[in-house]
Amino acid sequence: MKLGLEVFLEKYTEEYVGKRIGLLTNLTGVNHNLESTIDLFFKHENIQLTALFGPEHGLRGEVQEGKLIDSSVDAYTGVPVFSLYNKEKKPNVDMLKNVDVVFCDLQDIGTRYYTFIYSLANTMQICGREGKKVVVLDRPNPINGNTVEGNLVEEDFRSFVGKFPIPVRHGMTIGELAHLFKNEFSIECELEVIPMEGWSRDLYFDQTDLFWVSPTPNTTTMDMCVLYPGTCLIEGTNLSEGRGTTKPFEVIGAPFIDGRKLADEMNALNLDGVRFRQAVFKPMYSKHEGAVCEGVQVHVSDRQTLHAFEIGISLLETIYRLYPDRLEFIQAGKRNQYFLDLLAGTDQLRKQIELGDTSALRAQSAEQNQQFEKIRKNYLLYTT
Repeated sequence: MKLGLEVFLEKYTEEYVGKRIGLLTNLTGVNHNLESTIDLFFKHENIQLTALFGPEHGLRGEVQEGKLIDSSVDAYTGVPVFSLYNKEKKPNVDMLKNVDVVFCDLQDIGTRYYTFIYSLANTMQICGREGKKVVVLDRPNPINGNTVEGNLVEEDFRSFVGKFPIPVRHGMTIGELAHLFKNEFSIECELEVIPMEGWSRDLYFDQTDLFWVSPTPNTTTMDMCVLYPGTCLIEGTNLSEGRGTTKPFEVIGAPFIDGRKLADEMNALNLDGVRFRQAVFKPMYSKHEGAVCEGVQVHVSDRQTLHAFEIGISLLETIYRLYPDRLEFIQAGKRNQYFLDLLAGTDQLRKQIELGDTSALRAQSAEQNQQFEKIRKNYLLYTT
């Protein structure tokens, strides 16, 4: 297969001779030989690279989640680096003054919470207003391009972890999402997507011939990526989601949990594609730093049949039932909303967990998935 990056460099660079090029990318912007998109653009005779744009975690991926990043100069190329994880979470007019076209080469992980796709969306919005073209160099959805699950974001709960009403697991590539954002959510900009060649929607990343480059410090294995649409919900609570361990989003726990009991309760649910094992761990940073936590590790037995969102809901339901006075929902953001509500895109998950019955949200999610599928099919660039 060929990445959008490789297709562009092979076929289309002459179209941009004389254009000042901006590049939104990070450490995941590499070709099959792990050569950086930044270096490939900087050295190319047809490309005048005048600006770099970095998403959350920074251009080189060294910054932890949620930390604002200052603009700088790239040490290797001398090109200005403009942070898109600033207070506004988007570029401004000054950042674009020496740019005619902004290219985007980012590896998404197929989940609504992941902020890279909103850095692209915000860039598209500003570029549209300023008359700048956006070109997306497409990359695979690492957890396949077929599976869709989870509810849609409600208007009152839109944020930088859920800017648009798409499912938690959307089953689209970043290029397909760009087309959907433009046409369904009224982003007026000149957009071109350079598709991959030879990618099939049913593939997981480790079934391709590409090297996996972890996009962020806590994005590790394919199992983690598959579970993330569900276990990321744990971030909205006082439970550790495994940050500060070698298994983020695969181990879940807290000092007050009996890991053996939780594993037994979760295994009794007979959820498809996973098994739960008692886990004892000590986070080196983040929640419960330095404290011994008990909980579970979620082991993937069949990624084709598991439903990550269902796993996340079931974990929260079960832990709340076992520890109603210990599990807490944390607040975040300017409006002090519950962070779980922002991740879930609704307050109904939290409220239904507290009532002990999430069947209404599960039914709503299934119905919304069917609605989204009808829209989604108009933007799919690849077949299975």
